Amino acid sequence: MPGPLSGVRVIELAGIGPGPHACMLLADLGAEVLRVDRPGGPVIRLTGPDVLARGRSSVVVDLKNPGAAEVVLRLASAADVLVEGNRPGVAERLGVGPDDCIERNPRLVYARMTGWGQTGPWSSYVGHDINYAGLTGALAAVGEPGRKPVPPLNLVADFGGGSLYCVVGILAALVERSVSGRGQVVDAAMVDGASSLLAMFYAIAAGGGWSEKRGTNLLDGGAPFYDTYECADGEYVAVGALEPQFFAELVDVLKLDHAPGQGEIARWPELRDRLRATFLTRTRDEWAVLFEGRPACVTPVLHLGEAAAHPHLAARGTVIEVDGVPQPAPAPRFSRTPGEVQESRRDADATFTDWGFTAEELKKLRKDEVIGD
Repeated sequence: MPGPLSGVRVIELAGIGPGPHACMLLADLGAEVLRVDRPGGPVIRLTGPDVLARGRSSVVVDLKNPGAAEVVLRLASAADVLVEGNRPGVAERLGVGPDDCIERNPRLVYARMTGWGQTGPWSSYVGHDINYAGLTGALAAVGEPGRKPVPPLNLVADFGGGSLYCVVGILAALVERSVSGRGQVVDAAMVDGASSLLAMFYAIAAGGGWSEKRGTNLLDGGAPFYDTYECADGEYVAVGALEPQFFAELVDVLKLDHAPGQGEIARWPELRDRLRATFLTRTRDEWAVLFEGRPACVTPVLHLGEAAAHPHLAARGTVIEVDGVPQPAPAPRFSRTPGEVQESRRDADATFTDWGFTAEELKKLRKDEVIGD
């Protein structure tokens, strides 16, 4: 069976990071995604295969060419969703803003992916994940006590607060459209999404249980039973023994006689020292064997290149190979309409034809340098 979004057509105005990731997710779930690339390709080029671009067709359109807007508007008139990630006002200047597109297609869901959002005094500023995470309070909370904040890759704002919330917005708008028959604009701002991810920590702070000092809280490494520990081989294990029964298993496996209890906060430094010294007596994989099947919430910290071979991830097929390139499998899973990595069409003319353009129109557009190969 096709994926759950089979039949949904998406136009992606090519960008970087969270926009392509959002469209990858939509394609994995069965949507037909057409990426409109700029001449010369993306501004930032990856050193390897572009996994984020998988599963969709692409065409080259020079949006700076006066005739390009009409091409995009025609594509939008045949689409269900359009995703763009320019700074506010850019799409409007190019003639492909939400008003122009929705006038052609009132059922269109027009999703706008930006860091700062469409409104506010910083809406036109440049930025990257580290900036958006920094402004929301997320970045300040990640790192060790007394040391500088550590960027959590670009998972918090770009992908967590950006692409995932953009996809949620698109799906919600499609559901609403099934009732109203009308599309709408989705303003997916990474600062909004990253702030939403912090909801639980706002609640903890409101209850007086949050310290602004990095590495001193329950879930930021401040608790010795929720932290990472170096092993004899220089690798690490992750300990997440929050509940009393899990902590009891941790103490039992490590044979920590007379260890301080979880609630003895004054003795946490002593507990941390004992945990640190004990984990240094064996390698990471030796500890993995000892904790296998024990309800202690202790797992090895694997490197990216090791993850696919772990028995659990291998059994689920969490990491797959496409054209010899390891990459994440489509997620989440569905019982009747599973997602899959779709084939990518590489013939631009055939793609344009599928979206309603004639051979004569394509010949003229190519002559006028509106579209490329």
